[in-house]
Amino acid sequence: MPLELEEASKIEAPLLARPAFGGVFEFKRKVRAKDRQFFIEQLALLLETGTPLHSALQMLEKQADNPAMAAIIGEMSDDISSGQTFSRALAKHPNVFSTTYVNLVAASEAGGFMHAVLKQLLEEEEKRDRLRTTMVSALSYPAFLVAFSVAVVVFVLVVVFPKFGEMFVRIQDQLPPTTVALMWLSNFLRSYWLQFLAALAAAAVLSLRWAASSAGAARIDYVKLTMPVLRDVFTQLYLVQTLRIMSLSLSHGVSVVDTLEACRDVIVNSRFRAFLARVQRTVQEGGTISAGFDTGEFIPLIVRQMVNTGETTGNLAKVLGRIADYYERELAKKLTAISKMAEPVMLLIMGVLVGVIVSSLILPIFKLSRAVG
Repeated sequence: MPLELEEASKIEAPLLARPAFGGVFEFKRKVRAKDRQFFIEQLALLLETGTPLHSALQMLEKQADNPAMAAIIGEMSDDISSGQTFSRALAKHPNVFSTTYVNLVAASEAGGFMHAVLKQLLEEEEKRDRLRTTMVSALSYPAFLVAFSVAVVVFVLVVVFPKFGEMFVRIQDQLPPTTVALMWLSNFLRSYWLQFLAALAAAAVLSLRWAASSAGAARIDYVKLTMPVLRDVFTQLYLVQTLRIMSLSLSHGVSVVDTLEACRDVIVNSRFRAFLARVQRTVQEGGTISAGFDTGEFIPLIVRQMVNTGETTGNLAKVLGRIADYYERELAKKLTAISKMAEPVMLLIMGVLVGVIVSSLILPIFKLSRAVG
């Protein structure tokens, strides 16, 4: 990354909205992805129609619904009027505009094709959103089944089982082990439900704190890239994110080192970030990108071969884009398959739970009826 952009990227972007209600109250609002996307789309359109950058920013500042976004656009407009470049103005707001934005806009300023770059950045964000939507939709139904199963079991234990408790006392010695266990669990939940909820909350807090710690985050990142099924999903996800940025950046003249730095800013997995750092170091030492990719044990062989082919033929940016498209399709298929596979598994588990609960109630009732008879 150029030195001035690297220094500018360290400046925090204020999200304090401009005074509302006559300046009496002030409030903070977060800049959302859709706020940024709307801004980029409108700015690209204005620039394509020949509107000067400063005038376009002034217009968009007035149109912004989010006060925080309006404040940022206003600051960028002031920076442009003071003679700064747009890429430097973007770099002052790293929590809204990533390093990829800064590098690509810097390259487009020299080439005079900023509106085209902004449109491509918007397309990449839309692809990322579609991929995120695919992941959420694939995992939401299994998650619902898990929550529903837990709710049903708790309801039966807390509401249904106590009604049979007095009936089962007469045949306590003849009860099946599952009935005894479920009755004990029912009594425990009804007697110590407050302590149980407190313990669950404490466990959740401790788990979140552990996951947020460096050791916990590193362990989770390791599991994502080594555990079967998860390994394939997260490897493909990180590859799609990385290769898209590399394809877009390299096709517009951004240096390989700056491109890899931008990729590291996007990827959240420390293990994959370490791999990108090795690739970056290999390039800085005079090696090739394909040689750096060979250091990633979790990188599929076909990716290494295609990267090598792209470097050999001089079409690396195009090849990286093709690989990203391929793995995006593969990831969508894999998530759909996992979702379809999880549904019958969860239904089977629910059926087993219901069967155990029902048998734990019916068998003692049969014994009671025979005893009465």
